[in-house]
Amino acid sequence: MDAIRVTGNGPLSGQIPIAGAKNACLTLMPATLLSEEPLTLTNSPRLSDIKTMKLLLESLGSEVTLMNDGQVIAASSHDVNNLTADYDIVRKMRASNLVLGPLLAREGRAVVSLPGGCAIGARPMDLHISALEALGAEIELKDGYLHADAKGRLKGAVHEMRFASVGATENFLMAASLAKGTSVLKNAAREPEIVDLVQCLRKMGAQIEGEGTSEITIQGVDRLGGATHRVVTDRIELGTYMLAPVIAGGEVELLGGRISLVQAFVDKLHAAGVDVTETENGLLVKNKGERLQAVDVTTEVFPGFPTDLQAQMMAALCTANGTSVLEETIFENRFMHAPELMRMGAKIEVQGGTAKVTGVERLKGAPVMATDLRASVSLILAGLAAEGETVVNRVYHLDRGYEKLEEKLAAVGAKVERIAGE
Repeated sequence: MDAIRVTGNGPLSGQIPIAGAKNACLTLMPATLLSEEPLTLTNSPRLSDIKTMKLLLESLGSEVTLMNDGQVIAASSHDVNNLTADYDIVRKMRASNLVLGPLLAREGRAVVSLPGGCAIGARPMDLHISALEALGAEIELKDGYLHADAKGRLKGAVHEMRFASVGATENFLMAASLAKGTSVLKNAAREPEIVDLVQCLRKMGAQIEGEGTSEITIQGVDRLGGATHRVVTDRIELGTYMLAPVIAGGEVELLGGRISLVQAFVDKLHAAGVDVTETENGLLVKNKGERLQAVDVTTEVFPGFPTDLQAQMMAALCTANGTSVLEETIFENRFMHAPELMRMGAKIEVQGGTAKVTGVERLKGAPVMATDLRASVSLILAGLAAEGETVVNRVYHLDRGYEKLEEKLAAVGAKVERIAGE
């Protein structure tokens, strides 16, 4: 397996272009199943998860072509000839479950394997199931597969989720777009990726109102058409690279970034003493040359602090002045990076869903192991300012969520290189 070697190399300077959002693109791609007409997505990130979704859609009969070095996705589902999403593909990626709603809505039936993905908690499917059952679907679990039947056409309904799940919101929105009548989803997720999906569906002819709020209304239509849509900026990649100059020093401009995508995160950076300003082309992050101040962080659904930036923020706080408390409320098992940071000299105490981080003057390079996607990049960030050399093993997770990471960091002065595995 590949590894990444990071050597502390002083302050960073320059620009980093931010890709389209992985989580948005993985939702937009299954939307092609809702229409017989072509769907074209621009600003697509070049990631292994995108290729996995491509394989899944092709297994269902869709035609998917990656163009312009993978930054444009041309999809057409004029001939959906298979309604089973097989375990061998689905197990590789949690977002595979997003074909369930579109298949049910268009074809009336679907058989979808329970999904896999990173080992950061159970992430059950019950919210997806209850949302689609509210629209009239009958869903049964047999031999690790969800067998779903719309009994003809899905019917509009009012449904309130007990948790503002992003994936369940997305499945409901896509399914309700072709349901008969009006649907209202209460306690809906409010993430920018949800807004992006609605904007795309609206281009396809869907009648949806209320995106970005906790209540979304969908007036079902008989059919959807094709569209061309630009994928929204990846707020998690944005936040990750914003921390590079925070940890290593210097100033970096993140091209395509907007504060509105990461407001809660920016608020914490300001509280810690970091300068973040909007520019004509994105965001400029400056380390004032002073030691970061400790801050407390609690992960929340949007617009709160993102769980997907918790590991990276912990890496930054390892050398802050004072003690920070990080509380993880979204996923269990999401402090698996803490023991690896401790191998680098960090002082961290974990109790259940809370981690107490007492800042040290400086971390020291060490061999460490990545446990999931965000943990992987948190260890690389920590290595940017560590004394000596840090080798991060098992970085195959990285390629699921960060395109050209070594190139982007190297372009601003970081000393980062990939070590090919045997």
